[in-house]
Amino acid sequence: MSTTTSSLDALVDALRKLPGIGVKSAQRIAYHLLQHDRAGAQRLAQALDAAVSGVRHCARCHTFTEAEVCSTCLDPSRDARTLCVVETPADQAAIERSGSYRGLYFVLMGRLSPLDGIGVHEIGLAQLFERATDGSVAEVIVATGFTTEGEATAQAIAQTLKPRGVAVTRLARGVPVGSELEYVDLGTIAHAFVDRR
Repeated sequence: MSTTTSSLDALVDALRKLPGIGVKSAQRIAYHLLQHDRAGAQRLAQALDAAVSGVRHCARCHTFTEAEVCSTCLDPSRDARTLCVVETPADQAAIERSGSYRGLYFVLMGRLSPLDGIGVHEIGLAQLFERATDGSVAEVIVATGFTTEGEATAQAIAQTLKPRGVAVTRLARGVPVGSELEYVDLGTIAHAFVDRR
């Protein structure tokens, strides 16, 4: 019985690591999977295992992919002169769903947060600067969130790239302050791209 209890506790603890999932929600999910959907639990476990072992970062833009270079970076119809910088793959997906942008991306996988020990090296700004100054990029569109950390990240990017002759623009303020891009409606994202400065 102690093995069952410790396995259940480990499942609840693992589910609690997900964003927005507290103890009670984690327990409900665990109990539901074990009581009503064991086949679904097996599919979830297999999908997680496959994703963890097969998904990596794109060598060019750092988004998630199973190939060395993602399909967006390999798409010849994309405008290689514009590079949109986002915090997460979820932000990239939100912009893609808006249909308002046809350039390439660079995914930081985070944002500057000195209080949390997240600096330039932790989010790959050095790789961004190298990519943005490779001679093919004419404009870098900074699409970080309008949080304090997102603004600090945008400022660091602009201060580094502008002296190197790269045009740096920022999403317009149509995206609500304090919001995360993946939760913003598609129309707002589209207008923010049109009105960028």
